[in-house]
Amino acid sequence: MRRTANLIMNEKDTFGELIAQTFDIGDIVEWSTWNREVNDWDSHYGIVIDIKNEIRSGRLVSISTVKPVNDTSVEIDFFTASLKLVSKSSEPGNIQ
Repeated sequence: MRRTANLIMNEKDTFGELIAQTFDIGDIVEWSTWNREVNDWDSHYGIVIDIKNEIRSGRLVSISTVKPVNDTSVEIDFFTASLKLVSKSSEPGNIQ
Protein backbone atom coordinates (compact mmCIF):
# COMPACT_ATOMS: atom_id res chain seq x y z
CA MET A 1 0.00 0.00 0.00
CA ARG A 2 1.39 3.37 -1.00
CA ARG A 3 1.03 6.32 1.34
CA THR A 4 0.80 9.85 0.05
CA ALA A 5 0.91 12.93 2.17
CA ASN A 6 -1.77 15.50 1.70
CA LEU A 7 0.06 18.80 1.60
CA ILE A 8 -2.08 21.87 1.31
CA MET A 9 -0.25 25.01 0.26
CA ASN A 10 -1.66 28.11 1.85
CA GLU A 11 -1.90 30.86 -0.77
CA LYS A 12 -0.68 33.40 1.81
CA ASP A 13 2.60 31.56 2.38
CA THR A 14 5.54 32.92 0.43
CA PHE A 15 8.45 30.60 -0.33
CA GLY A 16 11.24 31.63 2.05
CA GLU A 17 8.96 33.72 4.25
CA LEU A 18 9.74 31.87 7.49
CA ILE A 19 13.47 32.60 7.20
CA ALA A 20 12.71 36.15 6.05
CA GLN A 21 10.96 36.78 9.36
CA THR A 22 14.30 36.33 11.14
CA PHE A 23 15.92 39.14 9.13
CA ASP A 24 15.57 42.89 9.61
CA ILE A 25 16.78 45.84 7.56
CA GLY A 26 20.36 46.55 8.63
CA ASP A 27 21.26 42.97 9.56
CA ILE A 28 24.65 41.68 8.41
CA VAL A 29 24.35 38.52 6.32
CA GLU A 30 26.68 36.07 4.61
CA TRP A 31 26.47 34.21 1.31
CA SER A 32 28.98 32.11 -0.56
CA THR A 33 30.06 31.66 -4.17
CA TRP A 34 32.11 28.88 -5.70
CA ASN A 35 35.70 29.81 -6.55
CA ARG A 36 36.85 27.63 -9.47
CA GLU A 37 40.49 28.63 -9.07
CA VAL A 38 40.84 27.10 -5.60
CA ASN A 39 37.87 24.68 -5.75
CA ASP A 40 36.36 26.05 -2.57
CA TRP A 41 33.63 28.40 -1.38
CA ASP A 42 34.29 32.13 -0.90
CA SER A 43 32.29 33.89 1.81
CA HIS A 44 30.83 37.33 1.17
CA TYR A 45 29.18 39.74 3.60
CA GLY A 46 26.63 42.50 3.23
CA ILE A 47 23.88 44.51 4.85
CA VAL A 48 20.19 43.82 4.21
CA ILE A 49 18.60 46.96 2.76
CA ASP A 50 15.23 45.56 1.64
CA ILE A 51 13.08 42.44 1.99
CA LYS A 52 10.19 41.96 -0.40
CA ASN A 53 8.03 39.29 -2.01
CA GLU A 54 8.27 38.90 -5.79
CA ILE A 55 6.95 36.48 -8.36
CA ARG A 56 9.84 34.44 -9.74
CA SER A 57 9.25 31.52 -12.11
CA GLY A 58 5.53 31.74 -11.43
CA ARG A 59 5.85 31.52 -7.66
CA LEU A 60 5.77 34.16 -4.92
CA VAL A 61 9.15 34.11 -3.15
CA SER A 62 10.95 36.21 -0.54
CA ILE A 63 13.77 38.30 -2.02
CA SER A 64 16.32 40.26 0.03
CA THR A 65 18.34 43.12 -1.42
CA VAL A 66 21.84 43.26 0.06
CA LYS A 67 24.57 45.88 -0.22
CA PRO A 68 27.96 44.09 -0.10
CA VAL A 69 30.39 45.53 2.43
CA ASN A 70 33.31 45.29 -0.02
CA ASP A 71 31.52 47.10 -2.88
CA THR A 72 28.95 49.66 -1.82
CA SER A 73 28.27 50.75 -5.41
CA VAL A 74 26.11 47.69 -6.15
CA GLU A 75 23.02 46.06 -4.67
CA ILE A 76 22.39 42.33 -5.09
CA ASP A 77 19.06 40.49 -4.88
CA PHE A 78 19.08 37.06 -3.19
CA PHE A 79 16.53 34.39 -2.46
CA THR A 80 16.21 35.16 1.26
CA ALA A 81 16.61 31.53 2.37
CA SER A 82 20.08 31.43 0.76
CA LEU A 83 21.42 34.03 3.23
CA LYS A 84 22.94 33.30 6.62
CA LEU A 85 22.48 35.76 9.49
CA VAL A 86 25.82 36.99 10.88
CA SER A 87 24.71 39.85 13.14
CA LYS A 88 21.42 41.53 14.00
CA SER A 89 21.09 45.26 13.54
CA SER A 90 20.92 47.28 16.76
CA GLU A 91 17.58 48.54 17.96
CA PRO A 92 17.44 52.36 18.03
CA GLY A 93 18.32 53.62 21.50
CA ASN A 94 19.66 50.21 22.48
CA ILE A 95 23.33 50.86 21.70
CA GLN A 96 25.68 50.15 24.58
